[in-house]
Amino acid sequence: MLILVLLGLTISTALAQPTTEAILASLNPEEVRKGTAVKFDGPEFFWAVESAVEPTLVVDGLPQGRMRRLGGTNTWSASSRLYAGTSHAFYYLIEGRRFGGRNDVPAYLPDCYPQPGAPQGKLSDKLTHTSKIYDGMTSEYWIYVPAQYDPARPAALMVWQDGQRHINRDGPARTLTVLDNLTRQKKIPVMISVFINPGTRGAQRLRSIQYDTVNDAYARYLRDEILADVQAGYNVRRDGYSRALEGQSSGGICSLNVAWHMPDQFSRVLSHIGSYTSIQWRPGELDGGNVYPFKVRKEPKRNIRVWLQDGSEDLENNHGSWPLQNIQLANSLKMRGYDFHLSWSNGSHNSAHGNAELPASLGWLWRDYDAAGTSQTYEQEADEKALPMFRVRLIERE
Repeated sequence: MLILVLLGLTISTALAQPTTEAILASLNPEEVRKGTAVKFDGPEFFWAVESAVEPTLVVDGLPQGRMRRLGGTNTWSASSRLYAGTSHAFYYLIEGRRFGGRNDVPAYLPDCYPQPGAPQGKLSDKLTHTSKIYDGMTSEYWIYVPAQYDPARPAALMVWQDGQRHINRDGPARTLTVLDNLTRQKKIPVMISVFINPGTRGAQRLRSIQYDTVNDAYARYLRDEILADVQAGYNVRRDGYSRALEGQSSGGICSLNVAWHMPDQFSRVLSHIGSYTSIQWRPGELDGGNVYPFKVRKEPKRNIRVWLQDGSEDLENNHGSWPLQNIQLANSLKMRGYDFHLSWSNGSHNSAHGNAELPASLGWLWRDYDAAGTSQTYEQEADEKALPMFRVRLIERE
């Protein structure tokens, strides 16, 4: 049974009769007044809002049941069990007007939480590297080694862009816990994870130059510099079959870009809210991520496996449309028979959805991995082949 703990208040199926005082004590009064208060644990959700009249709670665009007034106060509450492995959005209707709410509230899968018997890996101290490919650029990175790692056996490898967001075990990403759980369950291989930050040169931050530029510079930087350092200290496999990349936003297009240019080095791509847009595009001079849907359709097929995640409320700005570009990229991958998956929600440019589904996306990315092999020809799944192309319907215009 999943249990929700609200700062000392336990909420489960016994939620029926908690005291008013206990519930109020567990909540941030300012969030209750603003209509943004929500507590969650996996699929279990609890909301509270202050209103003189009964509000209507709307979750993922659908009105919910009656809310419950807490004693003689103006605080109303509701609880519900929502679908896990994605993010959810909510707001209130008070006398017909929209009030409060939040987008991108994660409903974590069970393996985002510590599981009994799963040994924890070890995170290195912060390491630094000064690049030659990006002349004088300095980068910080961390190495995570699973408890099952045996130096006598070469391990798989995964590189995570914007690495610092992954190293806090109690942070929203939950990456270290997911790695521990899935390694124990053998849903992913024993693998070394490299969490690397974008580089800087003096006061200049080079994230977009590294991540959004469509050429092989970052791929060479990983292969020839960062991984050369990692391989000096760890027994890491060199075949692309045993290597993966993850990134969000510009890190998403970066991860695909590396695999696209060097599929012999990396063949598995996990892209969250990927920026397949024109951020570094200079017409006639330099390609940007906006070209990838067309590169996939027109260039020779690469032997790579790709998980895409995005949401309908992602960015729309002068660089392009994140939702439309992700859909177009998914259709291009489908058209060419790539082994891909598009995970979609009503989320915005936020990591909540990707964090919540990480056990599922990693399991899919590494499914059928054979440590005795060094290669595999990736084939589109039969279920995906049977589905039509993605289509967009206008729902906000007449």
